[in-house]
Formats: sequence, structure tokens, C-alpha cells
Amino acid sequence: MSNTKIKQLLTELTLEEKAMLCTGKDFWNLHGIERLDLPSIMVTDGPHGLRKQAGEGDHVGLNAAVKATCFPTASGLAASWNTKLIEEMGKALGKECRTEDVSVLLGPGTNIKRNPLGGRNFEYFSEDPLLAGDMSAAWIKGVQSQGVGTSLKHFAVNNHEHCRMTVDAIVDQRTLREIYLPAFERAVQQTQPWTVMCSYNKVNGTYAAEHKQLLDDILVKEWGFEGIIVTDWGANNDRVEGVKNGQHLEMPSSGDMNTKKIIAAVENGQLTMAELDKSVARVLELILKSQVSLESNKVTADLTAHHELAARIAEETCVLLKNDGLLPVAVGKKVAVIGALANNTRYQGAGSSKINPFKLEQPLDEIKKQFGPDNVTYTAGYHLNDAEDSAEITKAVELAKQADVVFLFAGLTPKYESEGFDRQHLNLPQVQLDLIAALGEQLSKTVVVLQNGAPVVLPFVEKVPAVLEAYLGGQAGASAVAKVLSGEVNPSGKLAETFRQI
Repeated sequence: MSNTKIKQLLTELTLEEKAMLCTGKDFWNLHGIERLDLPSIMVTDGPHGLRKQAGEGDHVGLNAAVKATCFPTASGLAASWNTKLIEEMGKALGKECRTEDVSVLLGPGTNIKRNPLGGRNFEYFSEDPLLAGDMSAAWIKGVQSQGVGTSLKHFAVNNHEHCRMTVDAIVDQRTLREIYLPAFERAVQQTQPWTVMCSYNKVNGTYAAEHKQLLDDILVKEWGFEGIIVTDWGANNDRVEGVKNGQHLEMPSSGDMNTKKIIAAVENGQLTMAELDKSVARVLELILKSQVSLESNKVTADLTAHHELAARIAEETCVLLKNDGLLPVAVGKKVAVIGALANNTRYQGAGSSKINPFKLEQPLDEIKKQFGPDNVTYTAGYHLNDAEDSAEITKAVELAKQADVVFLFAGLTPKYESEGFDRQHLNLPQVQLDLIAALGEQLSKTVVVLQNGAPVVLPFVEKVPAVLEAYLGGQAGASAVAKVLSGEVNPSGKLAETFRQI
């Protein structure tokens, strides 16, 4: 955008308007200035789909959102190692944002997975900074090609949920530079995301939202970041210190509380007008860039085509952890599908990235399509609420005895992994482990299909001939699994994080 235009706007804005522009209007919208033809723009959650809430906003996925395409989560996307495909996904996300007049999609999640128990690991790409950076850059490039901004998050050193609002991450400079920052650096320098979102935590004693080294020295001056730095929702600590140290926008709205603090700081000399104008200028540039898309021709996303894309992506996220020759299974075999997750699939994470899919496949349905309904039997085997049920286990064992092959669906429910808390262990739910143990001799013809956002311990791995990691495959993940099991699709995914055999 023209520097002349922004300089002109800065001369026309009052102090009150400048202070107001540095905080949200409400939960998802920024302030506009009607008299200067500056629209209020909307930002909303991603990263694996559009979570535009039609009613009251929240940042933990409680309230319903508009229908959208739910793509696989980042842990699965990274296993594809396919940046071109991720860029294509980004373009689809951008089109859905344009359809709903959303100006910035809050993603991608680029944090490095340093803690395997991190409750939000499903939302991040990898332990590896190079892969995480390249996947993030592809995602951003795709979204922003549609005239929609992104928000690279959460900057920085944010890798677990426990006490995330207050924890102080102590890290030496070499580790910071070699592990935690390179993925962000690659994404910024390759794509220039419209925004970067700072994390809740402290880094070496200072909150990330007012961390001069991270925000101003490294991100802006060293890496040349040109966009705005926005807080994670509720991550602001000291609003004036944030402005002074490179934080441009506080989200969500804090009413007029922090607006008044900024005004008072300028009036008493604690904050100079030049310091405030640095933040305001960047917010203005974001609004002006967004205005171009808002005022251009309306875009209507093809959700059916996006579902097909989600299926193609899910196919490439499947990782074959083990196969001693049982897979692929020929059509015509008698198949026993066991596991409640086969008929109530876990396809996405829980929390602020929770998408309302316009269409959702179930593994049992897709397996019936692939192998023929007359060849497939099913029982739950366990309860998703972890209630013990010996009768259901007995039923599962009898069903397995009558089948040529067993597809056993296991994985983690939202009780075990979600934004807001960390996992307590790496185990599968005990009811699932009890079922697997009870199958005994039938394990020799069993394929374990995993639906989980992060690694789990596999104590039974020596007893089963095949294990397929399907991750959280999005709304079309079920057909991808069915095609992999039948051999129609090659499970080409490769792990982007550590699984350890115990």
C-alpha cells in the first residue's frame, strides 16, 4: 500500500482514533473509521478450516460456526511432505474466507513440538524447523494468493498448554536460534504473512506480547517482517509496553480500557506519538489490503470440490507404521470393523480450531463402499466415554473370529488431547487397550487404524501385522483410510515427528 496514503491517514486520525485502532472492536473484528472510509475487517480461526462464528465469539471452540471444509490437521499434513498440496489447500481456505468476507485466517500453527504431551500438538507441523517452516510457507502462500491474510502463530517458544498464560520459557540464545525460531523465519522471509500472532507465555522473563528482542529486533528489523504483530486472544499484559516494544494490535476487544491507557501514556509522555504511529501505520496497511478484497467481486467457494481436495490430502497424510503383508486387503474378504471410532470418527482436534464440516464421512460407511456391504460386519468394541463393557468386548472377539481380517479403529478422543490442557500420558484409552488384549489370537489378522493428533505408545505392535496412522484426517479422512486399506491408494506419508516403540 502507498506510504503516502498511510501518512495522510495518520495526519487525519485523532489520538483517540489511533489508540482505538490498536485494539479489537469485539471478539473477531477490528475497528474501522467510517469518516475516513476505513472498513471494520474480520479475522477468524483456522488453521485447517474456516471457523467463522455466526453468533457470540469464543476462542475455545464452544460455539457453532458456519459450515466449512475441515481439512486434516497439521500433524497429518506434515506427514505428506507435500508443499504443493498444502499450497492448494491454502488456496481453498482463502476462497472460503472470501466467500464469508473474512480478511485474515488465524494460522498456520508453526510451533515446534518439543513436548510430546502438548495438548495442541495436532495443530502444529513438526519437531523439525525446516519442515515446519516450509509447510507453513506453503499454507500462507496459498491463502494469501486469494487476497486473504494469515497469522503465523504462536510466536514464540510455545509448546505446551499447561499454564500457558503465565509460564516463563527459559531458553538460551543458541537453542532459540537453532530450534524455536527457524520455522518462523523461513515462513516470514518466504511469504510475508500479513500478521504474526505472539504467544501467551513469557520468554526469559518477559511476556511475548511485549518482548522487544522477539518482536522488534528479530522479527521486524532482522527478518524484515512488514505486517502487524497481533496478540493471541487475551495474551496482552501491559498494553503500553506492548506498543513500545513492537506489538501492534491487541485482540480481542478490551473495551475502552486499554484505549484509555494508550491515550494517557501519550498525554503524559510515557509513549511518544511516533511510537504509537508505528503501530497504527501497520494496522492501517492491513485494513487497506483487506479493503481491496472486500470491495472486489464476490467469491463463491466450491465446497464439493474442496471436499474432494480434502480427500486427496488425507490420502497423503496416512502413514503405514507397520505391514507384515496383511495389507492391502483384497475386495471379497470378510471384514470385521471393530471400534467406536469407526462409526463416530475423530477427524479434528478440539479447541479454537474446531470446524463445523459441511460434510462428514464415517470410516464404517466408506469401508462398506470399498469392500461391499455384505462383506463387512461391525461392533463398537469399546465406549468413547471410557465406560467398561465386557459384553461388548466379548461380542468383538466373536465377530473377529468369523472374519478373514479385522480393521480395529483406535485413537484419542477430545478428553485426551485438546487446546487448553496437556496430555497426562502417551497411552491409548485403557478400554481400547483392554479390547486389543482380549482379541488375543485374532490379532494376527488385525490392522490397527489410529485416529490421533499426536504419537501414542503401541504396546501391541509386535502382535499385529499392520498399523496405519491416519492422524486426524478431516471430513474426508474416512474414504482415504478405506482406499489405503484396499490398496487403491498407496500410503505414502512419512512421519514428521517421533514415534517410539516401547
